[in-house]
Amino acid sequence: MANFVLVPGFWLGGWAWKEVTKLLREKGHEVFPVTLTGLGERVHLGSAETNLETHVADVMNLVKYNRLDEVYLAGHSYAGMVITQVADIIPEKIAKLIYVDCAPLADGTALADVYSPEQLEKFEKSINENGDGWKLPLPSWKDLDDGKNLRDLTDADKELLEKFATPQPFNAARQKTSLKNPRRKDLPKLAIWCEDTSEDVREFLKDAPPLYSELNDENFEFADLPTGHYPMFSRSRELADLLHKSVK
Repeated sequence: MANFVLVPGFWLGGWAWKEVTKLLREKGHEVFPVTLTGLGERVHLGSAETNLETHVADVMNLVKYNRLDEVYLAGHSYAGMVITQVADIIPEKIAKLIYVDCAPLADGTALADVYSPEQLEKFEKSINENGDGWKLPLPSWKDLDDGKNLRDLTDADKELLEKFATPQPFNAARQKTSLKNPRRKDLPKLAIWCEDTSEDVREFLKDAPPLYSELNDENFEFADLPTGHYPMFSRSRELADLLHKSVK
């Protein structure tokens, strides 16, 4: 069976993967849910210096000190940035990259580059007023939802998110990727699309948007999991099944 390393997105810790972790372990896999610095149970370790490089080191150290090889490295949302950078540094440790409702961004791109000016302004205002100038609190449900993000989340799911979400060290979104190793291109990759369908994404890629050039890769497979942006809560069993089936 496989070694899975599961990396959460903004505001989440390893706790967000609890049900998926349980289901994958029942299928015989080794599973390592990651909590990135400054989040979840590691909230006390965050600072204004916490950035993408810090979070990449979190994942690389987990791989190193658990002596893992042939890693199925899954990242949700923001963590797509993290796993892409990890794969650029240690491609020899990776069996497959799995993007959960996210995509790799081009070399020299920061996550903040994909936000609209209006969204970025709103985030900066929240950071300055409520996040000590460096961390982004979980937005209100109204601000977080664009009509798709929160699809299929139950009231219990939302209560769990509100209880355990921690403010996101935002310099992680400001730091640009540095992708220099062509060996990452050779890795098998799977993108699991939730808010949009794979056909929507393929249509979008016809215009060759430069920010998403990494998706134009013959080693990419696409899969659909119709739900909102948080499938580890809304469709945990289906997500675990897709991860299990990704093992070859």
